[in-house]
Amino acid sequence: MRRSSRIKQQPSLHFPKSPATSDSDEEAAIVQCSRSKPSRKRPRQASPSDASEIDAIDENDRADTPVPIVKRRKTVSSRKNNADSKTQLHTRLFGAATPDNNSALSSCRLPGRVHSVTYHRPLLLDSRQGRASLLKWFDSISTARAMPWRKPWFNPAAASNASEASMLQQQRQQLERRAYEVWISEIMLQQTRVAAVIEYWNRWMEKWPTIQDLAAAEPDEVLAAWRGLGYYSRATRIHEAAKLVTGDASMQGCLPAGVEALQAKVPGVGRYTAGAISAIVFGRAAPMVDGNVLRVLSRQLGLLGDVKTDKAAIDLLWAAADGLVKAVARDFPDGEEVERDAKSDDEPPVSDRPGRWGQALMELGSTVCTPKPNCAACPITSTCRAYAEGLQLSVKKGLAPKELAQASSDAAAIDVEDCCELCKPFDDESEPGEAEAKAEGAKRDKKLQVQKQGSLRSFVFTKNTKSSKSSQSPSCALSTTAVEGIANYARKFPVKTIKKAVRVEETLVCAIRRSGGRFLIHKRPEKGLLAGLWEFPSLILPSTNDSTPKTRKQDAAQHVSKLMGTSVSTRTNSQKSRLKHIGELGSVPWLFSHIKLTMHVHLFELDMADNVPDESALKATVQSRWSDAIDEESMGTGMRKCWALVKQAVEDD
Repeated sequence: MRRSSRIKQQPSLHFPKSPATSDSDEEAAIVQCSRSKPSRKRPRQASPSDASEIDAIDENDRADTPVPIVKRRKTVSSRKNNADSKTQLHTRLFGAATPDNNSALSSCRLPGRVHSVTYHRPLLLDSRQGRASLLKWFDSISTARAMPWRKPWFNPAAASNASEASMLQQQRQQLERRAYEVWISEIMLQQTRVAAVIEYWNRWMEKWPTIQDLAAAEPDEVLAAWRGLGYYSRATRIHEAAKLVTGDASMQGCLPAGVEALQAKVPGVGRYTAGAISAIVFGRAAPMVDGNVLRVLSRQLGLLGDVKTDKAAIDLLWAAADGLVKAVARDFPDGEEVERDAKSDDEPPVSDRPGRWGQALMELGSTVCTPKPNCAACPITSTCRAYAEGLQLSVKKGLAPKELAQASSDAAAIDVEDCCELCKPFDDESEPGEAEAKAEGAKRDKKLQVQKQGSLRSFVFTKNTKSSKSSQSPSCALSTTAVEGIANYARKFPVKTIKKAVRVEETLVCAIRRSGGRFLIHKRPEKGLLAGLWEFPSLILPSTNDSTPKTRKQDAAQHVSKLMGTSVSTRTNSQKSRLKHIGELGSVPWLFSHIKLTMHVHLFELDMADNVPDESALKATVQSRWSDAIDEESMGTGMRKCWALVKQAVEDD
């Protein structure tokens, strides 16, 4: 009762239903949208009839009356409510089309980007033509980059419907191998360029053509085959997973078809890889969302969020991807007599469409909708919110024909409860170099006109258009300057995150050579950076260390002396010590994603052939051994460069 009586005293938070579109109205709309709750001030004196009289206790009385501190606890119900709210939002945005979520009725007031949450319903979800355009584009370019793992779809139903046992076995093996090929390609493609992966994938499949072959391999063989791809823990997880899949009674060498089963049963398989295998191999309507797809969908939905750290934004895009792939799976070919109802809860039919769709989104993000997009080459600008917003701004600046403008001024007032809280505040400042790009584009416009894409007329951005006449007018050409302006605007999506500063480290790499040409090597831990690889004994210098050749020489000698349990002579002509420091051979710079490393390479020699400590006698806390075939050892690329310095020094000696 107290709460309701106070709320009644607050001014209305609804927008005035005036058609005016002045700057003051726009500013008012932005203020209304940014207000989360009305401020409530406690009255100085409460009247006797006030229901909230208890809130007006005198401060002296409050001091004399101790108030027990109640510890608030997180409850399961609050988390459940949050999850329910998220589910309801996703259902509202990506479920069947209703008057409440109709994407054609959603609007965005520019330049402040005032919009409701329903604005983020994908236009692709309500446009079968748009979905068909993306698939048609992908089919036309799918072989352009010659990825050997892209092959025609094999219907898994054929394996289960085979009549003869021999045919059934043959088709099952084909499905098993196809799943294995896609799995390996998807793991290799994580954090690695396609061009680099192709050669590695071909060598891998030649060495281990089946998952059974991989399961029987030695761990060092697998790491050696992965050498140069980086993130070596991926290779270890693949190998362990192959042994598990081949040894499991239910899987028997064939990866599961469902996303949940793949994540639960196969180590190292997350929801993206699981979605890729399920969609590409088994034809299931599973979303495939990598970094490229997050960027594409962020622009398609007009979601200005952080797609790397903002969980709400990431979950929303995953839900959008799920709704889209299900819609695509239900898009029967033209002429099909029976078509499933999009509102049906039945599982979408199995086909090659989900896999083609997922790969199409990834290919678009990798080649066209890049961080610096080529919007002129995009097949789905007609459904792109970011493109439409950029086009409107280009019209306002006089860079594009007025007939292409959408009537954002006719947008209905947005209720404060429906205002989008997912998007970050919009920065409408020009992108770096935008002015120069305009000037350069103006020069090119005299000689070149970029043909306007035929899909521009199909933009459905707001509730109304200016007139039916303008919507039916022939398409006009966009200037180079306008296209570049739109692309610069699209670059704002998603929000750019501030990269963490790269940590700078220095390491002493100590190559210890004994009589007979054998070197001591250590194995790195099974988890973490360069997991499971071999390396020369190394020492990370303190971050505060201001190293010099002299101090590094002393630190390296001390480290090796402690390791070998004997003193080190730092004089090359000494005959008293068994262990000599030959010198610092050079430095190798190496850059990881989060570390800028400099490796200072030192060479030591054991002169005496007898009483050389074996692996068990070494005072090391890691697995160690002497090796006379360093070229064959599984080492990281950076450590191999250190070995090149050592090898050259030994050969020149």
